[in-house]
Parts: sequence; C-alpha cells; structure tokens
Amino acid sequence: MNAPEHPLLQPFQLPPFDRLRPEDVEPVITELIARARAAIDHAMDERTPPTWEDFVAPLEHALEQLSDAWGVIGHLHSVMDTPAWREAYNKLLPEVTRFWTELGQNEALYRKTQALAQSPEFARLSPERRRVIELDLRDHRLAGAELPPEKKPRHRDIQQELSALAARFSENVLDATNAYQEWIEDEAQLSGIPEEVRAMAREAAQAQNRPGWCFTLQMPFYLPVMQYADDRSLRERMYRAHATRASEFGPPERDNGPLIERILALRGEEALLLGYPDYASYSLVPKMADHPEEVASFLRELAARAKPFALRDLEELRAFARDTLGLDPLEPWDIAYASEKLRQARYDYSEQEVRRYLPLPRVLEGLFALLERLFGVRLVPDTAPVWHPDVTFYRVERDGAPIAYFYVDLYARDTKRGGAWMDSAKSRRREDESLMLPVAYLVCNFAPPVGGKPPTLTHDDVLTLFHEMGHGLHHMLTQVDEAPISGINHVEWDAVELPSQFMENFAWEWEVLQHITAHVDTGEPLPRPLYEKMRAAKNFQAGMQMVRQIEFSLFDLRIHRELAKAQEPAPERVPLAEVLRILEEVRDEVAVIRPPSWHRFPQSFSHIFAGGYAAGYYSYKWAEVLSADAYEAFEEAQARTGTVLDPDTGRRFWREILAVGASRPAAESFRAFRGREPRIDALLRHNGLVEKAAGG
Repeated sequence: MNAPEHPLLQPFQLPPFDRLRPEDVEPVITELIARARAAIDHAMDERTPPTWEDFVAPLEHALEQLSDAWGVIGHLHSVMDTPAWREAYNKLLPEVTRFWTELGQNEALYRKTQALAQSPEFARLSPERRRVIELDLRDHRLAGAELPPEKKPRHRDIQQELSALAARFSENVLDATNAYQEWIEDEAQLSGIPEEVRAMAREAAQAQNRPGWCFTLQMPFYLPVMQYADDRSLRERMYRAHATRASEFGPPERDNGPLIERILALRGEEALLLGYPDYASYSLVPKMADHPEEVASFLRELAARAKPFALRDLEELRAFARDTLGLDPLEPWDIAYASEKLRQARYDYSEQEVRRYLPLPRVLEGLFALLERLFGVRLVPDTAPVWHPDVTFYRVERDGAPIAYFYVDLYARDTKRGGAWMDSAKSRRREDESLMLPVAYLVCNFAPPVGGKPPTLTHDDVLTLFHEMGHGLHHMLTQVDEAPISGINHVEWDAVELPSQFMENFAWEWEVLQHITAHVDTGEPLPRPLYEKMRAAKNFQAGMQMVRQIEFSLFDLRIHRELAKAQEPAPERVPLAEVLRILEEVRDEVAVIRPPSWHRFPQSFSHIFAGGYAAGYYSYKWAEVLSADAYEAFEEAQARTGTVLDPDTGRRFWREILAVGASRPAAESFRAFRGREPRIDALLRHNGLVEKAAGG
C-alpha cells in the first residue's frame, strides 16, 4: 500500500488493525512527521498570528495525527512483540524521539506561545484552552526550549539514547522471561499446584511436541508455583530464575545492568542541562509533590506507621513455617508458599477455592453492571478489527449514544510484555465540527482458557481488572474536548492512579461480589460465609505488602536523587554497585524481608527504567491516600442510604474527578469532590494498619 493511501494517514476513530503491517511503519510515520514539520513551519511563520485558531489548532491537529499513529505502533510493540514488529518499531523510534525532542526545544514556538499567553486573546479563551497553553509553556521549559543553542543538540542526543535504552530494557525483560522453561516429567513434582495451572503446563509442553509439563516465568505459571508447589526445590529454581532475569547471570546481550548504569547517567546529565540539581527534582515538576524531600518524608512517615505491623506479620509467618511446615529457616522462595498455608489455616479458605466462583465472563458482566449503576453508562459488546483473536471490543454508551470505545486483551502470551496496563488509542477532541471519542486499551496477563472451559480469575486478578478499568474510566468518561488535557493526558503522575486504586475497593463489597461470582460448575454465587472469610483475610500481611511498596518507592527516589544528579563533568555511567548499595540501605531502613545477595530486582524494574515512573513510583502510595479517602465518601453514603453503590456519589465522582481530566490541577479536583484536603487515615484504616483500642 502506498503511504498516501494508508488508513493511518487519515483521521481515524478506531485503529485499522486489519490493515497494518510492519513494513507500513516506516513510510507512514515518515509521512506524518513530514506533515507535522510542515505544520510547525506554518505555525512559526511570521504571517501566522499567535491566535488559537490560526496558530494552535492546526499545529495540534497535525501533532495528534502523528501521536495517534505512533501510539498504535507502540501498542503493537507491547502486545505483538514479534521480530518483524520489534524491528519496525525500533527502526523508527530514533526518528520519532528526535522529532518530539526538537519540538519541545523549539524556541520560536515557545516564544510564540508566550506571545499568545500575554495577548488580549488569551483572556477570551475558554478555561480549558488557557490551561492547554499554560501546560504547553511548562512542557517547553522542561523539554529545553530555553536552553542555549549550543546545548540543544546534546539534549536531543540524550533523549534519543534514553528512548532506545528504555525499549531495549523492556525487550530484555520479555526475552529473559520467555527464555526460561522448567520441564517436569514426574507428576509427583506437581504436588500442590492447582489443576488449572497443571493443564496450562501440559498444553505448553504439547505445543512443543514434548511429554510432561512446561512451566515458564510468565505470571500465570510463576505465581501459582511459588504459592502452591509443595516441591521446595522447584520453588527455589523458579525463584532464582525470576530474580536474576535480564542480569549478569544470563546472556550478556540480555543484561540490563549496563543499561541501568547508562540510563541513570543520562538522566543526571539531562538534569544538569535543564538546571535541576538531580533527576528527581526535574521529574517532580509536573507532579503534585513539590520537592523530593516532601516525597521522602511522606514515604518514611508511612513506613513508620506500617513497619511494626510488617514485623509482626513476618514473625507470625516464621513461627508458622517453623512449627507447622518444618521450614526453618524460612527462605525467600518459601514466603508465598508459607503465606498461603497460613492464610488457609487462619481463615479456612484458599484463593483457589474463591477462583472457582470467578469465571471471567461473569466477572466482566458484573463489572459492567456496576459501572452502569454508579455512572449511568452501558458497556456494550461491539465489533472492530483487532490485533489478536483473544481481543474483544466494546463501546460505552450514555443515554443510548456512544461516548467511548475500548479493547480488552486479557491473556498472557509470549509476544506480550508482562504486567497490566491501560493505554490510550485516541483522546477525546473536537476536529472541525465533529467530536472524536476516546478509545482505550485494557491489557492484562491472566491465565488463558484451558481445555475449552471458561477461564477463571483469582481475586487478585479481579482487583487488577478493576484497577485497569479505573484507568480506562478516567480516560473514557472525560468531558473535556481539548485533547492535551482530556482523559488522563497531563493529569499529574502522582494522581493518575487515583481512579484505578479507587475502583479496587468495589471488588471487596458483598453487594458487588454477589453479581460478579458464579461457580464455574454449578453457577452458584459466592457463599456469604466464604465472603466473610475473604473479608477477614483482606488485610492479611498488609504491613509486609505496604513496606515492600515503600521499599520500591524509596529506592526509586534515592537513585534518581543521589545517583542521577547534575554534576560536571557528566559521567559516562553510574556504577551498578552504587545502585545496589542504595537498595541495601533502603532495605536496612524499611524492609523486613531481605532477598539473597544474588537477587537482581532493579534489572527487571521496568516501571522506572522503561516506563513513566522514574522518580515517581511513590505515586502508587500517594494515590492510595487519595483513592482511599475518595472511597470513604461512598462509605459515608452507605451510612445514609444503605448502599455503597450510591449513584449520586458516583455521578459526583465522575463530575469532579473523571470528567475534568487535567483541565484543573488534581488537588483542586480532589477538594471539589471531598470538600477538603486528603487525609492518610482512610488508607491506614482500609489496610488494617491501626491499633485497636483496648477493650474493643
């Protein structure tokens, strides 16, 4: 297909997945970059007045077209990482990165945007458009628009190299995950492993025309083995393989250690160029927090509240493992296994028992019904081209009219990066007289169906699904028509997790679980006694889980403050030994569990080295404060109305949080919903991290 005829070159509501080929990437993206450069030339022309209609709108239209098309390519790189798509993506990545870096550095555009902000026209713009201009000026400053000309080329080189390193980091983790296979021929070694997981392992072996069972490091295999396998040596082998992925213990070409050293050095050099003392200070500029010390204080306060509970959790686990399971000492590969045994002993239920009540079709049906009740929207199955047969497609309706669309890709594959995420395929925006509706991708890595039976989810899977749907709602239920601030666009990174973590709360409510559960064999809903056991166990080891996340957050903050710092001359690399030293210091301060010395957690920490969370992983904990406090409004409504599914509170949450996108600061949106500043109390209460008063 000739580039001018390609569907990605036309405005599209839905990506044309049925017409995309790896060989299309270069001509299409090259053409769109050329169009965008022409739009930039027009915008900078002295004859183009600095007005919204003449200057901003045409440029924004061209940039959105390029962003939409490259977003589709980037999505396929994440979910269809075949050699052909990987090559096509990586070939154009430097050119795309160079374009966006040069755009951010373009001083002429920056000055013209300043002229618009200082003109009488600015006051006549809508509040949303004024917000777009203000954020654009900030982004230009952060991108180096004010750098002297002699420093801009180096800044562009840094951006280009960081993009390539991030792509390699992610690919190395995926390749290392896929490379490991644990073959079992003796069925006795499968003792304790759930039947569904055994069936998956059998199918994986049959796919390679081999007898026995094949286990990999993909989460649907790895987690059940660590949690249920009675064979301690099997747990140890898989733990070691998982803990050393993409490190010096594997092939050199997949070692992420040198990439970490280079990434941190480049981030420090970027901070130096832009006038910040370290990368953490630079990273926080578009976030709610003002300074790294503020973040560190928040994390340490949370650690001080949680660590006593974590120590108690660990001591109970060690005593149980020693006295009941004969595991002494308790090794890291025993923790998930012993924890599940303790949970079963203490609360008389297992996650696998609950799983039988959570067939995926029923969970989706119940989740959609929940959203209809809370927000007055209907999620309706629809048809559209998709990238894989497992993918389903839906439209979101309100009052009978579509307001958004989304794709759901839930099963693990060896061409799909791990984890779960929501991403934007299209942002809501006005184009001429028409309204382009938001489109989202919801991606997870659940166990696929086996033997023709409906796939079932663990309750943790359900929490993940509700979490990603929360992100999707934030993107799809926006009412803002300016793409740069609609949906999740430009929402502060430490507030973007608010709707996602907020939605997880509903997966613990009885009046929700009644409607998302149906036993896979009998169709019976979850029994109330089993639900009560789940609720009793909700905060099982909450202290240990809390300090683990604080460990990750504080490690992330410290390496980007202490190692990725501005210094002359800028180092070529930051020694990996320094990264590991800080990790050990953080563990000394907040952790209660110490992994082995050969554990290489940073080498697969894609959130901060290949994602958008550098010096921002704390966002999960801060957003938990916001989300728990926001959910408390529904608990307050329950005290008044008898139901936590209060439509009035749901519509208000939509109006003040979901609908507004980044049209105002997140702190203002939270205050508009709660009528006050956020408090930490609800988070601690929801996690059971408060001491009970004496006598009850």
